Amino acid sequence: MEHHAIRRPSCAGFTLVETLAVVALLVVIAVMATPSFVAWHMRDQVDARARALLSTFAYARSEALRRGARVTVCRVDAARACLGSGQSCGDGIADWACGWAVFVEQGGTLSLLRAQPLLAAVSITGVQTDMTFTPPAGQLFGAFRNFDIAPRNPTRAMQGNPWRRCIRIASGGRARISEGACTAAS
Repeated sequence: MEHHAIRRPSCAGFTLVETLAVVALLVVIAVMATPSFVAWHMRDQVDARARALLSTFAYARSEALRRGARVTVCRVDAARACLGSGQSCGDGIADWACGWAVFVEQGGTLSLLRAQPLLAAVSITGVQTDMTFTPPAGQLFGAFRNFDIAPRNPTRAMQGNPWRRCIRIASGGRARISEGACTAAS
């Protein structure tokens, strides 16, 4: 007579060693992906800040045309007061990352139209003076102006043109944006 061994059904699942191996692998992947995620998030902040500044200039120019009044864009502090050239808004930040505001001049007084808050993670370097758009054509006093937008403290992964934007404003008041530093933009 043949003896058949009774087989117990094996338990489906993972052993502790297999589970720990998978967890360790996920940790390694997460650690490797974190710098890429941080860099991606910073590029998104640079893009958003560049688009906000560009739309501010377009808005200021259009308001000068629509209202027939001088419209000024200036760097501001937390109280939304215009900052002088080179004056810092806090934490040593002395560029356009302080935030900015759009004011219309009517009857000798300035009225706030729109404001953007501080974003310290992004550096916005450019002219330090107020910019005034004038009627009837929305022209900007002075010559061409450039604004270089980039991460304030870039890591090695955030080097180069993909993490920089340049806004150029012609004397006619029209602004345009391009990828890369202003010195590299055409």
